[in-house]
Amino acid sequence: MNFDATRYRYPSCRTVVFGSRGMVATGQPLAAQAGLDILKKGGNAVDAAVATAACLTVVEPTANGIGGDCFALVWAEGRLHGLNASGPAPALADADALREAGHGAMPKYGWVPVTVPGAPGGWAELVGRFGRLPLAQVLAPAVACASEGYAVSPVAARMWRNAFRKYSDQCRGEEFRNWFETFCPEGRAPEPGEVWRSLDHARTLAQIAESGARAFYEGDIAERIDAFSARCGGWLRATDLAAYRPEWVEPLSVNYRGYDVWEIPPNGHGIAALMALNLLKGFDLPADRERPDVYHLQIEAMKLAFADALAYVADPRYMTCTAGDLLSEGYAAERRRLIGAAALDPVPGSPARGGTVYLAAADGEGNMVSMIQSNYMGFGSGLVVPETGIALHNRGNNFSLDPRSPNCLAPGKKPYHTIIPGFLSRGGRPVGPFGVMGGFMQPQGHLQVVSNLVDFGMNPQEALDAPRWQWTEGLGVQVERGVSVDVARGLADRGHDIRMMYDPTPFGRGEIIARTVHGTLAGGTEPRTDGCVAAW
Repeated sequence: MNFDATRYRYPSCRTVVFGSRGMVATGQPLAAQAGLDILKKGGNAVDAAVATAACLTVVEPTANGIGGDCFALVWAEGRLHGLNASGPAPALADADALREAGHGAMPKYGWVPVTVPGAPGGWAELVGRFGRLPLAQVLAPAVACASEGYAVSPVAARMWRNAFRKYSDQCRGEEFRNWFETFCPEGRAPEPGEVWRSLDHARTLAQIAESGARAFYEGDIAERIDAFSARCGGWLRATDLAAYRPEWVEPLSVNYRGYDVWEIPPNGHGIAALMALNLLKGFDLPADRERPDVYHLQIEAMKLAFADALAYVADPRYMTCTAGDLLSEGYAAERRRLIGAAALDPVPGSPARGGTVYLAAADGEGNMVSMIQSNYMGFGSGLVVPETGIALHNRGNNFSLDPRSPNCLAPGKKPYHTIIPGFLSRGGRPVGPFGVMGGFMQPQGHLQVVSNLVDFGMNPQEALDAPRWQWTEGLGVQVERGVSVDVARGLADRGHDIRMMYDPTPFGRGEIIARTVHGTLAGGTEPRTDGCVAAW
């Protein structure tokens, strides 16, 4: 049978998925199944999360890879733990050299925006501390998927096709040849339902699994990365890889109408979602979400929070204020007073001195994981390390070249990061993981999802189905086609520059798992992608 797997003429309805012994929710069904298989083989939620994350590098390479970063929030042993597995700029990074070469901003492609990849180290760290199974068993489904091949899903195929067009136009040097040979061996992107495999990717995953990720940072893989970088004039060296270690961090939270909302602290911009919620909780929202005044308050709170995040968030060693300063109730009250009846063009405030693929996993023992990983812009830098299948990310594109910025490129410094896992708790007990992937949409998605759950009593699936908005810059706001004409007109009347979008891609993709009053698990998944909730 021949048909178009990317065309859907009629709206469909997803319902909440329930489970009692375990659940994995992510943007690709095969990856969710990989995680659930690990649960059924005796693994816990952490093992399942890492199995899913590794499999996503195979089945959704359009958004993440072995050569990217990851972050995780883990509820285990009665409390929440945070893992920052993002990597720093190489020791040879040189902002002065880029400025002298005429660059006013960080390049998007090639070796310059490549920072040390943290994802493999993050997988090993998670399994080593909280997992139950050996890493080799946890990564086995991903190895098999890469070696045996799989049928490409519809949304991934569309993103693959878009990447092929973009890289064909912008990545023409010899250093980019391996990307085309690895991901488009037929001279095109694979079609939906077409089988794609990568034996190089499988071998690399197997080496990571067998060595506890050390092969990536000190062994054969590290040597291959070093050689490729040196040959192309890149900054990344084996010494940068050998020095890398993931970092356990204390999660940040704010209380929003009785729920504690948790994010990873900077260098990520999850704090932007917390700042916006801090502002929004000072307003009494009506019971009906689909009103211009509700959208207006949410947008204004997010704009003010983002203005501060973009000005102040960086590697915490370089920030000019603390996370506590930005989240203080006094500062929230000061910023909240700026929100009025008309749209404002936000500027940063002055706090007192003192930022993909997402997955959620839970087991029947109370462990829960909120995890996110990314190569940043689709496949990333356009570089694939020869004979490894490793697509290197371009996370360093988020560095500034302005020497006055706390986020200015420097050796050993971590960049402003957009990928953020979220978590909800109440009264010291876990409610569950949530996340919305998609660059600078992520904190905006977190704000909207939390508000949908808490303010409007939506179930996990409805909270993800609800139409979204995205502030872009200045007075500009994009809204999905599900937003009513009445709401869009009401926002325009308040001074917002409204643009109706018919492509759902800019509005992110998310998942939610929540523990119910019955002690069971309830999951929702993103209708804007190939999402799946696998339950047991």
